[in-house]
Amino acid sequence: MREDVIGGRCDPAFRAVSEEFAANFAERGELGAAVSVTIGGTVVAELWGGLRDRQRREPWTPDTLVNVFSVGKGVLAACLARVTGLGGLDPDARVTRYWPEFGAAGKDQVTVRELLSHQAGLPALHARQPAGCMLDWKFMTRALAAEQPWWPPGAGHGYHVNTFGFLGGELLRRITGQTPGEFLRAEIAGPLGADLHIGLGRSDHGRAAEFLWPARPARDPADADGHRAGAGGGPEPASGLPARADSVPESEMAMSAYFNPPDFSGAGVVNTAAWRSAEIPSANAHATAAGIARLYAALAGGGTVDGIRVVDGSALTAATMEQVYGEDLVLRRPSRFGLGFQLTHPEREFGRGPGCFGHFGAGGSVGFCDPDAGLAFGYVTSQMGPRWRNPRNRALIDACYASL
Repeated sequence: MREDVIGGRCDPAFRAVSEEFAANFAERGELGAAVSVTIGGTVVAELWGGLRDRQRREPWTPDTLVNVFSVGKGVLAACLARVTGLGGLDPDARVTRYWPEFGAAGKDQVTVRELLSHQAGLPALHARQPAGCMLDWKFMTRALAAEQPWWPPGAGHGYHVNTFGFLGGELLRRITGQTPGEFLRAEIAGPLGADLHIGLGRSDHGRAAEFLWPARPARDPADADGHRAGAGGGPEPASGLPARADSVPESEMAMSAYFNPPDFSGAGVVNTAAWRSAEIPSANAHATAAGIARLYAALAGGGTVDGIRVVDGSALTAATMEQVYGEDLVLRRPSRFGLGFQLTHPEREFGRGPGCFGHFGAGGSVGFCDPDAGLAFGYVTSQMGPRWRNPRNRALIDACYASL
């Protein structure tokens, strides 16, 4: 099986997408990937290619799943928007209305809006954590409930790299009684028929591509997640976390956001059954490109596609309104967020439309939509991306707009 063999279908009007997908393999080092594009809910391109295992023996197929990292934050944001539209969540309420224990250590005034827009001051844990603890939902949510903020909540925003999934996910669980993965399956992915998972069922592990983790995180200051280089897009530790300290120094807040615990973002465990089975919404969502595009086709349509409403339109509008924009205290570069969704901005754009929203993921995976153009886009890959503007997803997105 040659790595450049490509399968799927593409509307002739979107031939440029097919050409750039082929060029990713021929010219940009792609190993295994898929892309799906819809316009007005209709699929205009659905392509896959390359290989899905380290030994380069297994071909990528239409139902190949892969870890899409922070793309899962956008998926969780959609779940929370659904709950908001159903009247279960008030963005202006204090988090403690739903999660009383969260009020410890001076966090009693933090609002849901602040929490979901990365203003809560909880991007990392101060105390050094044991490897693997991110697999334990109760451990992580209890630790975050007790945590002291790194900055006064509401005084600034900083990307909650891996903690966002536990924070937003616990809100969801407290309100609905369902874990994020259960809610996603029952309320969004299931009705849509979207191959999209948080916590992969054992029966689906055989469909998962190996994610080819680099031997060492890149030193480039930002990766394809749109953030600092490293496991989930984080800064590379010079020699790991402090060897003898019981807590992480303030100066290492950003590194801790990615590497405390040391495998927080998936380093060393990303292809294991334990990682795939756990629910780590910020980092371990698994999906096909078609599954991501299907979700964003609904969001591009105001929460509805093919007569299936998964998010109330007004709640979605509120979730995609700008909450913060400017220098990010963790990333140390500009970021722009709604309620969980990344919003397009000149320094990190999705498409050409000003209303584009979604979420990038480490390696270059991305899901977004442009409601003005009726466009929904999903791209998944099995390797880390080398730079801020990933050349593979950028070429595909540009080809979509050139085809409109």
